[in-house]
Amino acid sequence: MSSSAPNPPVAVSGASYAAAAVTMAHYKAADSKREQFRRYLEKSGVLDTLTKVLVALYEEPEKPNSALDFLKHHLGAATPENPEIELLRLELAEMKEKYEAIVEENKKLKAKLAQYEPPQEEKRAE
Repeated sequence: MSSSAPNPPVAVSGASYAAAAVTMAHYKAADSKREQFRRYLEKSGVLDTLTKVLVALYEEPEKPNSALDFLKHHLGAATPENPEIELLRLELAEMKEKYEAIVEENKKLKAKLAQYEPPQEEKRAE
């Protein structure tokens, strides 16, 4: 027959108690840092933005194949740049410069051509 005798109290040495106190202090410090970080995210609007995007994903009737791509798309500029996008931006800037140079060259050539051609009214009279 087994008796349900209460367990005797465990003696805790001073070293064990000190170690437990240090561990508890460590957890409190970590919790404090977490809380500070949470408040920072809340103040900067990150939590609201993430919540809205996650709710949009949740309410999406047709779930996307990639939830991460959905988040990136809906967060917009907040996501790190794709290297391909940066290359396309550089290419666009180069093309704009070339376009401006060609437009300027076209104006000069039209002005030069106008020196050698009679005005449009004289051409029609002929």
